[in-house]
Amino acid sequence: MAKSARRRMGVEERREQLITVALDLFASRSPEDVSIDEIAERAGISRPLVYHYFPGKQSLYEAALRRAGGELSARFVEPREGPLGDRLLRVMGRFFDFVEDHGPGFSALMRGGPAAAVGGGDVPHAPGSARATVDDVRQAAYEQILAHLEVERPSARLALIVRSWVSLAETTALLWLDGRTVARAELEVQLVHDFVALAAVGAAADPELADLVRHLLAQEPPDGLFADLLTRLVTLVPEAPAAPRVPQAPHVTRVSHTPHLPHAPRAPEAPRV
Repeated sequence: MAKSARRRMGVEERREQLITVALDLFASRSPEDVSIDEIAERAGISRPLVYHYFPGKQSLYEAALRRAGGELSARFVEPREGPLGDRLLRVMGRFFDFVEDHGPGFSALMRGGPAAAVGGGDVPHAPGSARATVDDVRQAAYEQILAHLEVERPSARLALIVRSWVSLAETTALLWLDGRTVARAELEVQLVHDFVALAAVGAAADPELADLVRHLLAQEPPDGLFADLLTRLVTLVPEAPAAPRVPQAPHVTRVSHTPHLPHAPRAPEAPRV
């Protein structure tokens, strides 16, 4: 009775269901450890029916990657209101939400996916497809950060800084997943600090970038994240050693340098008349 009462799904609806099921499984285990049988059982359909909607496991995996990539890209979208430091912190919060919710799946996505192990040769160009998905995520993040900086045509140095920071966020998240030895909240703040630090180092050699950094810092509140970083950095600078004290000469009575001359003899008074 239960099977006859089950609602029949359309093609696109069923495909979306299978992608959701696959993503759910990839979130808890590496994609190569998830079987088509497991996906079929979770979706409530037969194994042959899975192949009716997807030619093989690799094609389902790639569809799941694209879905995950689109969701991850959306995490970098943030209203351009308020201090930049606060905006970046909210972006990092959503980014790490995704990382935490899709641990193994995130690792597979960012590392390009275990294409050979998953595909079994059924999709010859799978590795390129996975890389393209990852590149799309990185490009979306890059464009969002430039939009927050209000820069349409970045200089070569600024473009390098933003792309380096996106890669740093990705690498930091992957390393965090391996052991979670540092508190997530600390890493989110650290990555915001990393961004302004990279920008400041670049600004030291680029007058145009220096103007941008000054503009950004001028918009930050005195108790904001960027000011917090500057305060912390100042505490790391060793104090300049005090100038050595010049020893005082022993106290002596000062004597005029003008030589003391004896009084001239007084001329005799003229006789009174």
